[in-house]
Amino acid sequence: MKTSVISGLRRGLKVAGVGATIAVALGFASAGAANADTFVPLPDGNISQTLPDGTVVTVTRTGETANISPSMGATPLHRNVWVSGNAKVELSGPGAQIGGRIQPGYIVACQLSLTANLNGGLNAGGGVTGTATATTQSGTLGANAGAGITLAPNQAYDYKVIDITTTDAFGAETHRNFNTFKGASGSVTWGDTTLGVTGCAGYAQARSYVKVTVDTPTATQQVTLWGQPFSIG
Repeated sequence: MKTSVISGLRRGLKVAGVGATIAVALGFASAGAANADTFVPLPDGNISQTLPDGTVVTVTRTGETANISPSMGATPLHRNVWVSGNAKVELSGPGAQIGGRIQPGYIVACQLSLTANLNGGLNAGGGVTGTATATTQSGTLGANAGAGITLAPNQAYDYKVIDITTTDAFGAETHRNFNTFKGASGSVTWGDTTLGVTGCAGYAQARSYVKVTVDTPTATQQVTLWGQPFSIG
């Protein structure tokens, strides 16, 4: 199997495990809007959880920022934000060398507070008040690549930061929105990933997450680190 990575136009996204580095460039530059940009530094965060077999999973997020810029639509219904950050995973204990999967992303919501615990999930899809797109040079990024998402009040959309394309020996193409790592640690760095919202007549918020999945001999476990919510207008 050969692996290729979708490339974009701005600084890029790097995902790194032990002994491997994958680069993905996302987003685009808005040369004329620099004076109107609002730069938002976001706090670092970390979480540690002990799995049933005794393995300790520690997820750390650093350097997260958001650069909020008027959309090219130039209306109150348009939002545009470039996000950057880094996430690192460290394993210790009995399963310290089993590796895992890292999936970073952002929940973007229209007229919905993201300060509550999101583990119960959000209602994505339906409604008519807005559409959300995340763009790369090759098209829409995310699990539903190529399809716009319509947001009604109290609904949200899950942007996947990573989009890695793999092609098998028969030419069939698949996408995955996570990076795998081997051994006791792995990391993901994303730079100037573009989140765009169109049509939301109310306030809009975004909140990052990093999901780490570890397959132990007895079960598949997931640890999620949430970032601080921030307004995008």
